[in-house]
Amino acid sequence: MLFNVEAAGDVRCAVVGHVEVVEFARVDHVPSPGEIIQAEETWVEPAGGGAVASLALRRLAGDVMFFTALGDDEVGHRAEQQLRKAGVRVECVYRDEPQRRGFTYVDRDGERTITVIGRKLVPRADDPLPWNELEEIAGVYLCGADPAAVREARRARVLVATARELSTLRDAGVELDALVQSATDESERYQPGDLEPQPRRVVTTEGRQGGRYVEGDREGRWQAAPLPGPLADTYGAGDTFAAALALGLGAGRSTADALAFAARAAAEAMTVPGVGTR
Repeated sequence: MLFNVEAAGDVRCAVVGHVEVVEFARVDHVPSPGEIIQAEETWVEPAGGGAVASLALRRLAGDVMFFTALGDDEVGHRAEQQLRKAGVRVECVYRDEPQRRGFTYVDRDGERTITVIGRKLVPRADDPLPWNELEEIAGVYLCGADPAAVREARRARVLVATARELSTLRDAGVELDALVQSATDESERYQPGDLEPQPRRVVTTEGRQGGRYVEGDREGRWQAAPLPGPLADTYGAGDTFAAALALGLGAGRSTADALAFAARAAAEAMTVPGVGTR
């Protein structure tokens, strides 16, 4: 296993989300307008929030179902094959359009700069997918779906979602066990009252400062975990954190313990280049 964080035991998990097939380029710095730079290395992997979370849960829990939609082209079919080879149980449908792709610079500080290409493809409730199996799932991380598919995901014991999907979550109208937002990313912001019913927990990540959470009338913080090895890049650390939180809460851990577990998983992810399928 690439991950050394403690396994969570026999806990079944799932991810509902999207895939971006990303070409990574490791560079000294992100080029300024008009500049030409030389990449030190490049590689291509199935990535994006859903793929990142699925691969993380495969390493952490040993088994994961991934509900997604892929483009019906050579890129999309190859992504499914790569994810299956990595041990992910892929439950997907194919859309008659190109697979979404992306390009990511990784600079000398490990920071990632991402460009996405194409429409985000997400699973829908009316897709022929085994939604009923989610009733046997302890923890689900959701990062892409239509509102009805969010309601299908609520079958699981624990449902964690990213604030990137706020408009979809609002339309779905289900109670989340945790909503994960970013203190630094404007696209991942939640304000009290944005969702009804309110999430049971609102978790705010703050990078190297760890983060804070609100659970009812209780507030708390967690600390970022030290990296267990050299920094490779920060790609996917946030989705790994959220997926590990779903696993920890699904396993019955306290909020504080689940957050500490998620922080260790995110730290481990930053020592792996890209998403770790190479």
